Amino acid sequence: MTIRHLKIFIAVAESGSMSATANKYYISQPTVSQTIRELEKHYGVALFDRLSKRLYITKDGEELLVYARQIVTSFNQMEAKMLKNSQIESLRVGGTMTVGTCLLSNALKDYAMMQPEIETYAYVGNTHQIEMKLLKSELDVGIIEGEPVSGDLLCEPLVSDSLVLVCNAEHRLATQQKIFVEDLTQQRFVMREEGSGTRELFERFLNLHQIEIDVRWEANCPEMIRQVVKDNDCLAVISERLVERELEEGSMKAFQLETEEWNRTFKLVYHKDKVVTDAIYALKAVLQYYEKQDEGRKKNLGILHA
Repeated sequence: MTIRHLKIFIAVAESGSMSATANKYYISQPTVSQTIRELEKHYGVALFDRLSKRLYITKDGEELLVYARQIVTSFNQMEAKMLKNSQIESLRVGGTMTVGTCLLSNALKDYAMMQPEIETYAYVGNTHQIEMKLLKSELDVGIIEGEPVSGDLLCEPLVSDSLVLVCNAEHRLATQQKIFVEDLTQQRFVMREEGSGTRELFERFLNLHQIEIDVRWEANCPEMIRQVVKDNDCLAVISERLVERELEEGSMKAFQLETEEWNRTFKLVYHKDKVVTDAIYALKAVLQYYEKQDEGRKKNLGILHA
């Protein structure tokens, strides 16, 4: 039994004529008769009484007609919805916390101006969460600062970024222009949550230099991290992009690592089997614009010697 069977049955029931149904669907009358016989054989009931060359729907036929109309209506609605969806191009973008705070909103605003016909959806989480959603095909692409674990994901570095060590203006380190990595020992820190690319990079640095710190706060929200640094005399390692305003107004002091260990890139990441559509290429073009950084914003940074 198929949707075609039900549509022909409904047409026969409504018109009372197999010939009228044949004309409606541009098929032969024997084909209509065969379809009704197949339905009757499938359900084991008579759907029509045939009296004096006229058709009269039976009680079983009336019961089937109710269900058939509901099923065909639902099928037609599904067809219309899915065909409409196939005509609308969409892009599901994931961004890590850092990317979501300092880049993603503006990037998608610019993207909408370039590609107004494409509908976008954005999800913000940490690197691990973005990776899992890409592997489950819940996102088309991600923009992350960490390194994905799965070998099924491909990465394209696009936007340069750098971490800085920050403290508030009253912290004892704020008066110094040069500090050393040993100065971080047992300092109070606010850290990103497990699964964060920022945390992963900083923890590798601490392990390499055998530095132990005093973690007092953990947070997955950049705004909260900034507030903890301001109010609780804690240090943090965070993207320079996230503290530009505080550095300009003087409420924070930032130190740039003298080596390139804290330099990184925001990467476009997607599944290796993903078809790279024009919508994705357009997003890459927008992100490449953000690679143009203002070097002048680094002139007032202190130096952290490794």
